[in-house]
Amino acid sequence: MQFLANENFPLPSILFPSQVGYSVRSVTESYPGISDIQVINKAESENSIILTFDKDYGEIIFKLGLKNPPAVIFFRFKGEDPKAAGELLADLLKSQKLIVEKKFTVIEKDDIRQRSY
Repeated sequence: MQFLANENFPLPSILFPSQVGYSVRSVTESYPGISDIQVINKAESENSIILTFDKDYGEIIFKLGLKNPPAVIFFRFKGEDPKAAGELLADLLKSQKLIVEKKFTVIEKDDIRQRSY
């Protein structure tokens, strides 16, 4: 499972899943300044799941119907520590309670919602 972390995803949250065996590429490091559509194109070509704090991906996928990346995980809260999102992601994947392929996943402080596409 590969991930593509959007520019707004904190570096410590990128490093944590990488340290426990997941492949996470950073838009900031690999493709700085690209648009959301370009991020989706990269995710499609690399078969990567997008990690983001940007709600615009939901609009691109559902309202505009422009693109369908392999999956998007949208975090609606940042936590108290910059690595909180990465730790939560790694825990959810390790527990195998989260199936994300072809889904838009919204992770809130006390809830997880998913919508297939």
